[in-house]
Amino acid sequence: MSPSDIAPFSPESAENKSTRKPTVALALGSGGAKGLAHIGAIQEIEAQGYEIVAIAGTSMGALIGGIYAMGKLQVYSDWVCSLAKLDVLRLVDWTLSGGGLIKGERIIGTLRELIGDARIEDLPLAFTAVATDLDREREVWLTRGSLFDAIRASIAIPTVFRPHTLEDRRLVDGGLLNPVPVTPLIRDTADFLFAVSMDGPPDVSTPEVMPAAKSDTPDSYRERVGEFIGKLIPHGADKPREPGMLELLTQAMDLMQANLSRLRLAAYEPDLLIRMPRNVATVYEFYRARELIELGRMQARSALATWQPTRRLNGAREP
Repeated sequence: MSPSDIAPFSPESAENKSTRKPTVALALGSGGAKGLAHIGAIQEIEAQGYEIVAIAGTSMGALIGGIYAMGKLQVYSDWVCSLAKLDVLRLVDWTLSGGGLIKGERIIGTLRELIGDARIEDLPLAFTAVATDLDREREVWLTRGSLFDAIRASIAIPTVFRPHTLEDRRLVDGGLLNPVPVTPLIRDTADFLFAVSMDGPPDVSTPEVMPAAKSDTPDSYRERVGEFIGKLIPHGADKPREPGMLELLTQAMDLMQANLSRLRLAAYEPDLLIRMPRNVATVYEFYRARELIELGRMQARSALATWQPTRRLNGAREP
């Protein structure tokens, strides 16, 4: 692409010339409960005058992106903001078989009742859920079929959720190979390609920005989860707290995905990258939805405020 193909651009100048909003293809990364920040990021992107016309999501990014593509994001947001800690636990169907600690049927069934289901190809905007085919050892882009089947495959964190079988393929979390799925969007004809990553550097100020509820004790929720899945190392009052199995696994996954994200985003750079600190929440802290959504909004606002946009005049992007 030559310099003549790129021109300074701002939503304000576009609005003066035309009623058409600048369009965005949006990549939403994996991150468990941290991915609730995607809701706030989407809301801020829209509030600043952009139209989202295509979404690719991995894991929690696939869940939020798919529900947004159905036009039901506010319904989901209201519901998840109403959850207390025990509500989150009640949505977990524990199992000791099938290759995962959680079946995943209860949460997907609850969401189908709340949101409904749809075929991906019938959605009003382009949507791709990214999963990983364990047996073929490759990334899979799900662009057809049941939306919630695709979401269930994409959120299947290895050993946490059972793999999900689609068309004889054992599928697990897309974050294993593509934590921030920019690549499915490269050839979409949008003015800009934005990405939202949950793999940003840890923020040492996070405890002050996002304090726990007054009723919490430091380990209350983790201890409750630990009652179901056990602790790796027993400890008493005179010993420092040891991480539980789920906590240790997700910390290791976060580290792996953060490094993979850096490599993938260096090779396929979006026009704007919105990053969340990877230590803002653990994978299961969905009861903190309100503050995580607000954090997503704040991070998107900050990133957009310092961004110098340029529009690619031909729409499509070079791979």
